[in-house]
Amino acid sequence: MPDLTLREMTAQEFDEWRGAEVRGYADAQVTAGVWGPGEALRRSAELHDSLLPAGLATPGMVFLRGVRPDGAVIGTLWIALEHPRGVADCAFLFDIEVVEEHRSAGYGRALLTAAESFVRERGIGALELNVHGDNARAMKLYASSGYRVITQQMRKDLGSGSADHEG
Repeated sequence: MPDLTLREMTAQEFDEWRGAEVRGYADAQVTAGVWGPGEALRRSAELHDSLLPAGLATPGMVFLRGVRPDGAVIGTLWIALEHPRGVADCAFLFDIEVVEEHRSAGYGRALLTAAESFVRERGIGALELNVHGDNARAMKLYASSGYRVITQQMRKDLGSGSADHEG
């Protein structure tokens, strides 16, 4: 597994990351059919504002960069040290992302392992995350890293309009 260390995100990095995070989450919700394109960016920004009322300084939220020994930043982690739904002794991984040019080199697993160590070192016994159903690559990584499905949400698109219904 590639060698990396974690360091706190700087204020400038946070500002850049937050903009990309809001856009990426909006796009993912549109792709998943959760939000329409006209509302997605606004809803994503509102959600992030509610989760991060003090931005980088929001209590209980940790923003980290994975860094190689040569100083290259290979990825980002956003971890809530308290689970958003109040699950006891469980942190929540809101975001894990490997910089595009470093993908497919084992850094996703290394970053996930570093996140787990970070949480464990703070005396927290579990780490939970969500993954979109169309992200087979991430699901494979999580499953091979020992994560298990604890809930699953499913949807069937039924179409809209009376032409789709027989009477």
